[in-house]
Amino acid sequence: MNSKPEEEKNTAQEELPELESESISRREMLKLTAIAGTGVVMGMSGMATFMSLKRADSGPGSGTPATKPQANTGDAVPFYGPQQAGIVTPQQPYVCFAAFDILHEDAGQLLKLLQEWSAASAIMTAGKPLKEGEDVTSPPTDTGETKGLSPSNLTLTFGFGPTLFQNNGKDRFGLASEQPAELSDIPPMPGDRLNPQWCGGDIGVQACADDPGVAFHAIRNLAKASKGTAAIRWVQNGFIRAPDGETPRNLFGFKDGTANRELDSDAARSRHVWVASSDAPAWMANGSYLVARKIRMFLEPWDRATLAEQEITFGRLKESGAPFGKKNEFDPAPLGQFPGSSHVWQARSAGTKMLRRAYSYVDGIDAGTGDWDAGLFFISFQRSVKQQFIPMQSILAKLDALNKFTSHVSSAVFACPPGAAEGGFVGETLFRSGSR
Repeated sequence: MNSKPEEEKNTAQEELPELESESISRREMLKLTAIAGTGVVMGMSGMATFMSLKRADSGPGSGTPATKPQANTGDAVPFYGPQQAGIVTPQQPYVCFAAFDILHEDAGQLLKLLQEWSAASAIMTAGKPLKEGEDVTSPPTDTGETKGLSPSNLTLTFGFGPTLFQNNGKDRFGLASEQPAELSDIPPMPGDRLNPQWCGGDIGVQACADDPGVAFHAIRNLAKASKGTAAIRWVQNGFIRAPDGETPRNLFGFKDGTANRELDSDAARSRHVWVASSDAPAWMANGSYLVARKIRMFLEPWDRATLAEQEITFGRLKESGAPFGKKNEFDPAPLGQFPGSSHVWQARSAGTKMLRRAYSYVDGIDAGTGDWDAGLFFISFQRSVKQQFIPMQSILAKLDALNKFTSHVSSAVFACPPGAAEGGFVGETLFRSGSR
């Protein structure tokens, strides 16, 4: 609101800087002398800019109001709670997802890592640096690139992969008996072109935020804190945007996640998203199963397809997202109203529901083809992978009309335990289940 007066003030300073009202330290004068010595001529407007920067850096008590942005603590999502944040939390625009491999077979070190990660996550989601006032002779605990920024609705969601329980038949941490029956790799699907380097992982961490730098900072600091104990196996960044209250669009230009509206109620989430206390194993109650699939989209042939072909392929109108014969995105329509081979018809024919939390990605240009290396980083949360995701994907892999424009290149499954109580850690129910 004060941008115009500030602009007028800056303009006036450039026209007639009030040098007499400012003191220049000996160090600053030496800087100016050094600049002059390099052949750079600083006129009055340049001097005004320098003085303006000096005023902006002035702290409290300098006689000049600080102009630096202040952290907004109103956009913080609590880390602690009965369920992990980042699942039914309103979807933030950016994700940085990392899969970690544990580098040892010591259950005590694994427990300590989860404790340290949870404590660090609670600090970072509150928008605070991991540590302050440290000895300058030691590396800082926090990498520092988000200092002064708001929490940006950062959420950190942790999940355990199948290999944390057993790897090549080996019980690495004495946890094999606690592995959920739901937790196993997705079986091979027709058309999959999976790269093993982009699949799996012992622990998956989803960092979502309103600022991509804040999401990356969180993953970077967790990786830094785990040196020698865990290493990143793969990492994926993603983005998604939509006007307030509207369904976001994928890189094909179609609305993505329309069916999520069916899971808005607590009753629907209890049925389709959250693991119930009656489900096994007991340590997963209030948790959820995460499936991550990186889906390469072939944008060049898609962009050459006619609008009619695109709509028939996807199964909805591109502009409104409405079913065929309807006007609005959420207008009810019988299954038979969708084109038979369309993506929507095939997905709905499985009769399952899951919470989608997908993001678009662009990883540059494919060096081999010169085409975009871009697509959808699909993330879903469900109560049962075997009864929800696998039946749906089995149908889509065989019959979905979108298959000619897409290819699945990575896959991972994680068991996301319930949230942690304040002072506790994510995964505590797992370690307590066997009196470890």
